[in-house]
Amino acid sequence: MLRTAFALMLLATPALATPEYILPTLFDVTGVEADDVLNIRAEPSANAEIIGTLAPDATDIEVVEEGFQGKSSWFRVNAGERSGWVSQNYLTPHYDVWKQDELPASLRCFGTEPFWNVKAESGNLTLSTPDAGDDTRPIQSILVSGYYLEPRRAVLAADMTLTATPEICSDGMSDQVYGMDAMLILHGEEPRLLSGCCTVQPRHDDTD
Repeated sequence: MLRTAFALMLLATPALATPEYILPTLFDVTGVEADDVLNIRAEPSANAEIIGTLAPDATDIEVVEEGFQGKSSWFRVNAGERSGWVSQNYLTPHYDVWKQDELPASLRCFGTEPFWNVKAESGNLTLSTPDAGDDTRPIQSILVSGYYLEPRRAVLAADMTLTATPEICSDGMSDQVYGMDAMLILHGEEPRLLSGCCTVQPRHDDTD
């Protein structure tokens, strides 16, 4: 009798859900006919203005925010110089973007006033500015929160610290929206703090 009661108690206790994804992360278009497109709309609504489209085989689409209309789920993506919404029903998440103790290969952070961008590659953190060019420093440590799929990161390099925090962020230059807030601390005799945004959207060009 006690064993039966214990079994019933286990069935009645909700399991701790493992998140399928945490934004921002990358998705692929799925379930769209080969001769069709996935519409990007100005608002999370099937009746909103169409501001762009995604090809039926589009991959590596960064989703930065989730929104709802009734019971329908929508994802926010960037389209040109704007951001818009696509139906969640047609996007499938990647599961290998945010690995423990690693940085996504496509991660880059940037800001304005002054203009700067930073990226990690080959074990280094490289800061680029229009005035000073490239400043490359070896990465000493990558810190994570320890939560599964959590995007939050802190990167410690020689006299340089980069933090990336999941939070809606604007670059101040366009109507695009990003999913991570960035802070770059430059140590030394005259410490500086630079603020901006981060993205994991892969780039398909060689420009900074």
